[in-house]
Amino acid sequence: MSLKNKLARMKSHLNVKEGKEKPKSRPPVKSIPHLDEWENFNTTVYKGTEGFCLIREVKYPLDYKHGLYTFKELAHVIEGWNATDYHHPLSSKGYSTNELFFFDTETTGLSTGAGTTIFLLGYARVERDGVVFRQHVLPDQSGEIAFYESFLQEVNYEALVTYNGKSFDWPMVKTRHTLLREHLPKLPSFGHFDLLHAARRLWKRKLESVKLVNVEKEILNIERYDDIPGFLAPMIYFDYVETKKTEGLMKVMQHNEYDILSLITLYIHLSKHLLQNVDRTSTESYEVARWYEALGEKERAVRQYEEVIDGEDEEAEKALFALGIQAKREKEWEKSRGYFGRIKRTRNLIMQAQIELAKLYEHQFKDIKDATFHAEKAYSYIDETTNERLKQELEKRLKRLRKKVAL
Repeated sequence: MSLKNKLARMKSHLNVKEGKEKPKSRPPVKSIPHLDEWENFNTTVYKGTEGFCLIREVKYPLDYKHGLYTFKELAHVIEGWNATDYHHPLSSKGYSTNELFFFDTETTGLSTGAGTTIFLLGYARVERDGVVFRQHVLPDQSGEIAFYESFLQEVNYEALVTYNGKSFDWPMVKTRHTLLREHLPKLPSFGHFDLLHAARRLWKRKLESVKLVNVEKEILNIERYDDIPGFLAPMIYFDYVETKKTEGLMKVMQHNEYDILSLITLYIHLSKHLLQNVDRTSTESYEVARWYEALGEKERAVRQYEEVIDGEDEEAEKALFALGIQAKREKEWEKSRGYFGRIKRTRNLIMQAQIELAKLYEHQFKDIKDATFHAEKAYSYIDETTNERLKQELEKRLKRLRKKVAL
């Protein structure tokens, strides 16, 4: 066979066009296997400009309790945020309840590259009369344009609330949108609250893993029953594409539904922690304080640290040390000395506090004898785990102070 004939046979696979082609008529929507099962699952068919997808909608009452809270609590925490005068990345100040868009996806893989496809887009909004939960499902690849078209037509939001959505879910949406952008509306801009970062800050030492299912069970009092593991979702989807049997894919949809409802509960719980509207462990209070300090919200951080300092655990001493440093920055020397002087239980913190006391006595109180005493006490806590640079700096400080005392 000649090269010309070979190329002619391959044109359909290569999508090569010669000259202008007449526009093709829109292909008819395929028949949908097991349509009655989909309809019984609150699912309807969306017919797009190209192909079709499935849309499922469920409504929950506001007094529905998912874990620790009913969904009506969201309005209370947003009211709390709107009463604040400080900044936080999870603050919904300026938003109304229905402007938060709780969002999660299911995909054919864990990569955000073009080879991975989203087959399920799920989201919920808390309206005045209930929680509207919706899912867009891609029955097969021929319906991808309709899939995103239906999603972008329905979506009207101000702030996305996700769990690792900044790193995965939304980059995936953007990747697929880029490939299909000639056929779709533009993606809107929005704020983004990614709750994974907050969960990691508050509970990374308490939990073996901060996967959402662990946070649900250990923190939010949510227990899943008859749930499929998330890692099975791609295999179940491929099985559906091949067999059209609905049971497995519906299980994946229920898994996604649980994820999104849990995002609402988690946002409420995190907000209550940050607004001081819930009982907290000393570790949680300390981590909240550290977060506010990192954001430059000094007054807020100080109040949070002060909640912890009367305890008997390591967090109390960490909080005392943080308050001592903050007072030192504000040139409140006596207050700083008082905080450092209360640290007496945690070896490394005692050493650090004694170093800070040596500095205060030398430079602020001009008491070389007491400065030397605290430097020597700090040195007594050095062991094989001590940072070498810190050890050398302390030795240098001691040598200088002893020379001054000898004068």
